[in-house]
Amino acid sequence: MTTERAEDYLEAIEAIARKKGYAKVKDVSERLGVGLSSVTEMFQKLSETGYINYEKYSGVTLTQSGKEIAKITKEKHRVLKNFLSVLGVDERIADDDACRIEHVVNPETLEVLTKFVKFVNMPKDGSRWLDHFKHFYETGEYIECSPMRPEDCPIHGKNKAKN
Repeated sequence: MTTERAEDYLEAIEAIARKKGYAKVKDVSERLGVGLSSVTEMFQKLSETGYINYEKYSGVTLTQSGKEIAKITKEKHRVLKNFLSVLGVDERIADDDACRIEHVVNPETLEVLTKFVKFVNMPKDGSRWLDHFKHFYETGEYIECSPMRPEDCPIHGKNKAKN
């Protein structure tokens, strides 16, 4: 099992290596905002645990197990960020929070959130109730609309209130 910090490093190495083919200490240092010595120390640990291919003074690449952890971490981040964005959280904040949550989220919770985001993004009425939530969040006003008379709904109907 990896630590939160190791997952962050693997995710950073994967992103850099995707562009350059490898990652150097300086690249990871700049991306994560940590010192060069911290990166070198983590590279040694990740190499010892078999997550990266590392030789001092040259670039690193991920091993297969390192790639798998980076892929899983990146996917968790994507789902969590999308979920928070759907709720209306500012993109930068959603990204920061997803980075923290991705390390502790239960797999069952992630599965539910994945399905939730997929549902909300469905083209046919998937987000109708989400519009009601956004209205409530912004105004504190709960509006009940009849499914039998959607045209009378001030949020969705032909008499939709102008914002």
